[in-house]
Amino acid sequence: MKVILKADVKGSGKKGDILEVSDGYAKNFLLKKGLAEIATPGGINETEQKRTAEAYHKAENVKALKELAEKMNGAEVTVPIRAGENGKVFGSVTTAQISAALAEAGYEVDKKRITVKEPIKNVGFYEVDVRFMEGVITKIKVNVVPLA
Repeated sequence: MKVILKADVKGSGKKGDILEVSDGYAKNFLLKKGLAEIATPGGINETEQKRTAEAYHKAENVKALKELAEKMNGAEVTVPIRAGENGKVFGSVTTAQISAALAEAGYEVDKKRITVKEPIKNVGFYEVDVRFMEGVITKIKVNVVPLA
């Protein structure tokens, strides 16, 4: 019997998969628990359209992230922070502060996407990675300056 899964089923497939399963498994487990529906030509067509639309939207999202990464590559932001006379920062510069500085520069980036290789504890220039997704990484320059 051909069924379309409504939810992920361990050992069988993911939501939206079209499977050929035994009649007993379909009737006594998948259909009874509401995990699947019988595959009709209309249902199969609808599932394929959803899958196509999902792939298109994902591709558009990846394209937009790549454009943003390309635009941000080499961007420089300034992070003012309290520091002592010798240039030593009180505490360290956080990814949240870098994210806020990027927002002021016009780039909306979540602080979780920013990777600082080692803690920034002195005034000066630092290179920081921004990871948008797997394979889409850009580098920005962070200028840490003491508060006036």
